[in-house]
This record gives sequence, structure tokens and C-alpha cells, in this order.
Amino acid sequence: MKIIKISALAITAFGITACVTNPVTGRSSIQIANNSQIATAAAAEYRTTLSGAKVVTGTADANRVKNVGAKIKNAAYAYYKSIGRESDLANYSWEFNLIQDAQLNAWCMPGGKVAFYTGIMPICKDENGVAVVMGHEVSHALAGHGNERVSQAMIAQYGSSALGSGTSNSQLINIVKQVYPYASQGVLLKYGRSQELEADQMGLYLMAMAGYDPRTSTSFWQRMEAASTGNRAPEFLSTHPNPQNRISDLNANMPKALEYYKAAGGKL
Repeated sequence: MKIIKISALAITAFGITACVTNPVTGRSSIQIANNSQIATAAAAEYRTTLSGAKVVTGTADANRVKNVGAKIKNAAYAYYKSIGRESDLANYSWEFNLIQDAQLNAWCMPGGKVAFYTGIMPICKDENGVAVVMGHEVSHALAGHGNERVSQAMIAQYGSSALGSGTSNSQLINIVKQVYPYASQGVLLKYGRSQELEADQMGLYLMAMAGYDPRTSTSFWQRMEAASTGNRAPEFLSTHPNPQNRISDLNANMPKALEYYKAAGGKL
């Protein structure tokens, strides 16, 4: 993409270190936005979203979302600590909530703010299914995909000033609202294909690290695809890879995932 190439040159000129390497997948991306500011702005949007929604508590599904979220969060922390990158997670303040809504949807904002909609729970079926979705969505946050999108928007809107003195807090909040329009529209953030594929791979590994069988991921995506009505796919699938390509990629990454699963005590 042309804007990324221009941004990379501009970043080099300003002497800003913004090339971030994902410690799980090895993918590099340009992230110039301030993670602490993004997390603060995202948390505010999350509060707004929850205040206008019916948050489900105390049910088996609500508890399942919280329990699976906690396990995947802990697995991520353990992995990052094992490689000396626990500081990457310093700005995370995790929350896992279930929202009463028929949409087949779930998302995770920067800083670890997670929401599942009740509509996706029958597709998840059990904790393994929840772990597939949770791992994927948490991976978007851990990989800094939001920062990538915000960084691109900052450069597009404010040009070199975004790289020099930086954007103001109010400007950043406006950008976060544009990139994460949950409160106003209730829609899933449109990530790029490379980001979706990375979230698939990283999510597969995270669920395995947390002790969930990664082999159940393929059956989940088959159920999700089957939930499509006519030619209209669920919002959760709208920007995701072709189902058959996705399953092929998951299977290609399965041997490594099974190593993590075995190390977590899983039975092969």
C-alpha cells in the first residue's frame, strides 16, 4: 500500500522507531501512535458502548466468556514474560463482557476491552469455540492492529505533524472513534486481510497455550460459515478470508499449535 511506504520513509526521516515485530508470528508493522493514549481512548469508547447496551451477567455464557478470556489473557502474559516482552502488555486492563444482541459478533479493543454478543454463543457451542473467537479477537489487540489503523489515519489526516510533534489527545480520540465506531454503529472493525490472517495464526497459538484444543478451530469456522444466510455472511465473517483458505491456513499452523497445546498439558 502506497501510504504505508510513504509513512515508513517519513518515520525514518523523523527518527521515530515504529516498526513493531509480533513476537508470536514474526510479522512486522508500522505503529506510530501512543499505545497508552489509544488504550485510554478505547476504554472510554468501551464504557460508552456498555452504557448503551444490555450487559449479561451471571449466566453460563457470561461466565464462559469471562473464564475463557482470563485463561487466554494469562497464557499471553506467560508467553510474553517468557521472552522478556511483558512490558508490551503494560497498558492492558482486561475486561470480558457479554452483550445481549442477536449479531454473530465479538471484538477486542486496544488495551484488552472485549465484548461478545449473545448471538455468537450458539455458534461457539462450548469453551473451545469461545476460545477460538477469543484468541482471534485478543490477537488483534496484542498484535497492535488497532495501532496500525490509527497510525494510518493519523498520517492521512495530519500528515507529517503526526510524526513530529504528534497529534493532540482530542485528535486521537476522534481517530479512535472513527476506527472503532462500536458505540454508534455496533459494527466490527474492518481489518486488512494480512491482519485477519495474523489474528487467525496468533489466536490459534494462544488458545493452545491456554489449554484449549486448537483442532476444534476448524469445526468452529465451519459452523460460522454454515450460519451464513443466503449470500450475506455474518458481520464476523465480512472481512475475513475465504473459509476454505482459512481452514487450510489453520491446518498449516496446526503442528506448531499442537506443540503449545501439549506443553499446556493437552492430550494429543
